Amino acid sequence: MILPIVAYGDPVLRKKCKEISKDYPKLDELIENMWETMYNAYGVGLAAPQIGRPIRLFLVDASPFADDENIDEKEREELKKLKKTFINARIVEEEGEEWAFNEGCLSIPEIREDVFRKPQITIEYQDEDFKEHREVYTGLAARVIQHEYDHIEGILFTDKLSSLKKRLIKGKLKNISKGKIKIDYKMRFPEMKKAR
Repeated sequence: MILPIVAYGDPVLRKKCKEISKDYPKLDELIENMWETMYNAYGVGLAAPQIGRPIRLFLVDASPFADDENIDEKEREELKKLKKTFINARIVEEEGEEWAFNEGCLSIPEIREDVFRKPQITIEYQDEDFKEHREVYTGLAARVIQHEYDHIEGILFTDKLSSLKKRLIKGKLKNISKGKIKIDYKMRFPEMKKAR
């Protein structure tokens, strides 16, 4: 089932999310719905707060980035294989010199900006079967994971912009929260919710 994606301005996007256990109600169904929702919106990642759940759960499918001609074969293979569910994730290390890449977000449609992130991460997480993993990711794979990880920490990519950039997009962000945008996927807008 395709769920509405929560728009910028909703308090759930600012919550530091809670860990979950195996007995979280209808977890398999929730994960399946999140995959369907993400693909319907042409996303490469989706975090639980983006569908209104303040829990430490996010999905990533970085394979669309594998089509980029500017990346080497090793990174292309890593991106093709990166289709995972991350539960109770913790980034334990970020390394290297920060680099910029143009990011967007399903909760903040129509805004794309360069964001600086470190090129390598080490992450610990559980999969859908609650099996523990500790993995290292680099390049675009690391970036996609960092973006989704930020969501479960209550951080948005716009928080990482300079104060000048933030001022320049302030009006656009306000319009998003009021639902004054054209999008081709289901969204839930905080300002419209208040008006009811």
